[in-house]
Amino acid sequence: MRAFTVQRMLGLLLAMFSVTMVPPLVVGLIFDDGGWRVFAESFGVILGAGLVLWWPVRYEKEELRLRDGFLIVALFWIVLGVFGAAPFLLADTLELSITDAVFESVSGLTTTGATVLIGLDNLAPSILFYRQQLQWFGGLGIIVLAVAVLPMLGVGGMQLYRAETPGPMKDSKLTPKITQTAKALWYVYLGITVVCALAYWLAGMSAFDAICHSFSTVAIGGFSTHDSSLAFFDSLLIESIATFFMFLSGINFALHFMSWRSLDLRIYPADPEFRAYVQILFTMCVVVLVYLWLSGYYTDPVEIFTKGIFQVVSVATTTGFTTTAFDVWPGSLPTLLIFSSFIGGCAGSTAGGMKVVRWLLLYKQGLREIKRLVHPSAEIPVKLGDKAISARVVDSVWGFFAIYVVVLATLILIFLATGLDSATAFAAVAATLNNLGPGIGDVASGFGGVNDVAKWTSVCAMLLGRLEIFTLLVLITPTFWQR
Repeated sequence: MRAFTVQRMLGLLLAMFSVTMVPPLVVGLIFDDGGWRVFAESFGVILGAGLVLWWPVRYEKEELRLRDGFLIVALFWIVLGVFGAAPFLLADTLELSITDAVFESVSGLTTTGATVLIGLDNLAPSILFYRQQLQWFGGLGIIVLAVAVLPMLGVGGMQLYRAETPGPMKDSKLTPKITQTAKALWYVYLGITVVCALAYWLAGMSAFDAICHSFSTVAIGGFSTHDSSLAFFDSLLIESIATFFMFLSGINFALHFMSWRSLDLRIYPADPEFRAYVQILFTMCVVVLVYLWLSGYYTDPVEIFTKGIFQVVSVATTTGFTTTAFDVWPGSLPTLLIFSSFIGGCAGSTAGGMKVVRWLLLYKQGLREIKRLVHPSAEIPVKLGDKAISARVVDSVWGFFAIYVVVLATLILIFLATGLDSATAFAAVAATLNNLGPGIGDVASGFGGVNDVAKWTSVCAMLLGRLEIFTLLVLITPTFWQR
């Protein structure tokens, strides 16, 4: 373990993160809301902490190994979650405890969207902008952004990229060099964000709301500048734009890049994960719309169609925007929606959940085992499209699924032990581990009412979900620390 090099990288990355205090500082000056002082102080604190870590080991420039990459990624998200809470703590108008401030920071950074804040409509614009910005930076991974810069600092970034990129297809590259790959992903990410903001603005949002909601839409975060989320705007056009960009952001960004580079939309339907993603969303929409119609919960067919499709896409992609209180929908619909978040979006997207490709491989593996019962001697490969998947990848998916179930059960038991009822405990785990945000039961409208132990457990769950469990759990294994 190259401890000094890890410390140097952590200090550099923390110092770089301090620059993110500048945009909300500018917003505070523009709106004259007094928030600029909070972000000026936060900038100094975070930059100072980064320099304190970096200065003693500034000449340590050994090449990172894979284990170092995992450690940096895990430490950086934990440290960043803590230091990202600085503006929430320093803002006198919020009066948040350390627990609540860290919860809000980690929720934003991991694009979960769960919140302990109320009265968003009356908060300073600079604070609102900062919450949205946290989600945008966390969406594709601050580490992926950093690896475009790290080579210029004398350190290769492939180890960090492999530790950060979600999904079982981590080793595939879009471009020959990791720096080019990181830049390519961020250009696509930025381009979609700009188009989304323009669409919101043209649909009637203010420029401030359009920018803020584009951040949380493309990041699949779900934070809003209003307590009633997108329902505040009461606009079918805005809801339709949000639905489209949530769907778009749930797709593997590698597909967006390849389609843009080749100017060929046929790349999307040629991808088996994309086809499964569309099929899952379509099936969910049909089930929800039929259920709402038969139950008579809504009498207006247009309302059934718009509310149903919006909530399906929002929850299934783990965005978490709301236009209605889906937790009071009839029958099994609320639970069905929560279950859909366990699937999530595609690997390589900004969505949470277990990812569509993993569920697709589990399904195909299950079909193979059924066929083997009939033909025990047959060699039946697991395929995605025309490509046979190696046994190692299939094994890793099964391993992830097993660990996921164990972590899920453990977290539910911990939440129950803190005094939450069973429905709330399940919803809280689903909302945090899947980086979803809204839930049902006592966490339907936020986590402000749950106890501190449950909040810290939620923080751990959000980090586990964002880093897809293994990146954190590997740090507590004896093998990781052995020479």
